[in-house]
This record gives sequence, structure tokens and C-alpha cells, in this order.
Amino acid sequence: MSTAAPPALDRLSVRDAVAADMAAVAAIYAHYVLHGLATFEEVPPAPEEMAQRRGTVLGQGLPYLVATDGERILGYCYAAVFRPRPAYRYTVEDSIYVADGLAGRGIGTGLLGALVARCEAGPWRQMVAVIGHSGNAGSIALHRKFGFVDAGTQRSVGFKLGRWVDTVTMQRALGPGDGTLPQT
Repeated sequence: MSTAAPPALDRLSVRDAVAADMAAVAAIYAHYVLHGLATFEEVPPAPEEMAQRRGTVLGQGLPYLVATDGERILGYCYAAVFRPRPAYRYTVEDSIYVADGLAGRGIGTGLLGALVARCEAGPWRQMVAVIGHSGNAGSIALHRKFGFVDAGTQRSVGFKLGRWVDTVTMQRALGPGDGTLPQT
């Protein structure tokens, strides 16, 4: 049995998510809500709720992206406000989900690369990843690939699927990071 990663998709493209994508986005997320530890939600949000969440992200001037093969939505990602207090205004948090069974095909790489590039073009200076489950090797490796470094682990902060779950926090600078002061 081969342990090689599945082949990358030939027609992968990343674009801004539109309202019509939200049913597919909700279906991708529902898998993780019901069967995984990457999110601490326990009830899958309806497509309408996912559309509202997308609207909030876009209303804050942040990107919400999908990966497609020309026909299907293969994954999605977005940046969100890290915390609501004003001092956090230059820090965003990323979220990324790839459709079940499609890991290792370059979808996450395409999504996170595009998200980082879009955020670097804006005023943000730090990106944080809060990764559900310290055993989520795929997400941790993906973030490391893009220069994220470990910023800490919170032990047993969630309880899902009958077990205690950690979160791993990773972080990377965007653009000049903290090397210069932001323009206010």
C-alpha cells in the first residue's frame, strides 16, 4: 500500500466566495462539526447561517475564499477579526476547511496561500491560527509551510465527541509585521 500523498488537482482555482457557494461550504463544514475536532461547534450551521457569517467577514473588509475544480467547491477559508477590542485591529485569525477525502491534494495550500496574500495586501500585520486538536498534523504542517510558528497549546479547553480537546495556536507576521508602525 502506497503512503504517497494523493495527486494534486489539475484544475484547482481559488476565488472569492459568492452567495451561491454557501450550501457547499455549509456541507463541507458540517462534516467537521459532526465528525471532527477541528472545530468546537457541535451542531452544523444551516447554509443561511454560513451566509450570514460570510457577510460579517466581508463587511469587515476581510477575504472569504473558495477553492474549486471548475465545478465543485473543494474547500474554503476566510480571515476574521481575531478579537473585538480595538488594539487587536491589525491581527486576523484564519479558518480553513477542505472537503472530506480531499486532503493532501494541494487544496489547503492553494487556499491558505491566497488568504495570506490577500491579508498581506491589507492593513493587517499578524495572522493567528487556532487549530482544534493538537493531533491535527495536517493543519499544523500546512500552517508551518506558510511560516506560522507555534505560539502555544491550550490543554483540554474543549470537550467534544466524548473527549477533551486541545487547541494549538500558531502565528505569522503579515507584510512588515511588527517591524514598522501601522499607518493610522
